[in-house]
Amino acid sequence: MEILFLILYSIGVWLVFFKFKWLPWNITSQVISVTIPIILLTMTVLFLNIAAPSSGDVRVINYVVQVVPRVTGRVTEVAIEPNAKVKKGDVLFKVDPEPFRIKVRAAQAAVEQGRAKLIGSKANQQSYEEQLKEASSKKTALNAKLALARLRVGQFQELARTGAGNRFDLEQAQAEVAGLQGEIAAVDASVAQATVKTKARTKDGEQDEVARTRAEIAQAEAQLADAQWELEQTTVYAPANGTVVNLQLRPGQVASQFVGQPVMTFVEDEQWVIAMYGQNEVRQIAADQEAEIAMRMYPGRIIKCKVDAVIWATAGGQVPIGGNIPNMPPIPPGQLAVRLYPVDKDIFLAAGARGVGAVYTDYASFLHVIRKVFLRVSTKLDWLILKLH
Repeated sequence: MEILFLILYSIGVWLVFFKFKWLPWNITSQVISVTIPIILLTMTVLFLNIAAPSSGDVRVINYVVQVVPRVTGRVTEVAIEPNAKVKKGDVLFKVDPEPFRIKVRAAQAAVEQGRAKLIGSKANQQSYEEQLKEASSKKTALNAKLALARLRVGQFQELARTGAGNRFDLEQAQAEVAGLQGEIAAVDASVAQATVKTKARTKDGEQDEVARTRAEIAQAEAQLADAQWELEQTTVYAPANGTVVNLQLRPGQVASQFVGQPVMTFVEDEQWVIAMYGQNEVRQIAADQEAEIAMRMYPGRIIKCKVDAVIWATAGGQVPIGGNIPNMPPIPPGQLAVRLYPVDKDIFLAAGARGVGAVYTDYASFLHVIRKVFLRVSTKLDWLILKLH
């Protein structure tokens, strides 16, 4: 644009001093004629770079997702084509689900087994209570028989002292007492065991055996949920609207859940348009200001934009502790990035496209027209392909 200005100015000088000869061409007029364009261009550029700063480095950046399956298995179907548009939720590929169905059935069997065991545990608990009641009743009866047997022993001993009793009857009565005492001891052991089983409870008042069985069931249900989740992960869906590039996945390959081995690269439609500026150029830039860009992939076209924000951080300003600030891609030293968003939502911008642009600030808006002319002239040059081969 500066060249165009100088050409027009030179034509004006030629008309004034040579064509119509309105003024004499001497040393004074020569110095003035040379000084005026220098001063005008210098002042215009200085104020223009504040009012409508331009950037010769405008970049288009897309979010990229490295697609990694959540389970490892053999690929049975690839449902997309490379470089074809897909929508969020569309199927990307499928992994053989049969091993995971088997795992689900095994987990379901473990849950059913635990539930059956729980029913048995409750039945056992009721059996212990019945045993306690039966043992208590039997002990009462045995105590009555023991008391009677001891009474007879005393009677037979008295008869034996007087010579009226039979020695055999006494010994038989004593043996009956000993037998009853043994039976009572066995019943006491049975009562103690049944009492321990009946009174053994958790803090929630549930029997220990039943509580352990419930815990086993909970663990089996968790394993079943995990198996069902893995089965669902055998179908991989698109995380957003976008395109799969460099698709080399084929049926029969083993897709691994290892993060370092993505099976495809998914480029989202959501983009950042980044314009690089010197630090002293962004002081008048603010959100929602008008901006224009010209991408080399669209020669002669001006793309209307708005300022989203100035990115007030770069990787060069980070203390290396961890959690890196994104370095959009390498920002030249001493520059800051300004994020723009195109007003025309239907325009396609390839990831990695480059171009030029300008932001029209709220300062000295009368100079904006000059920057717009500059930008439109420069984008016309994109029609030229300057190669010698």
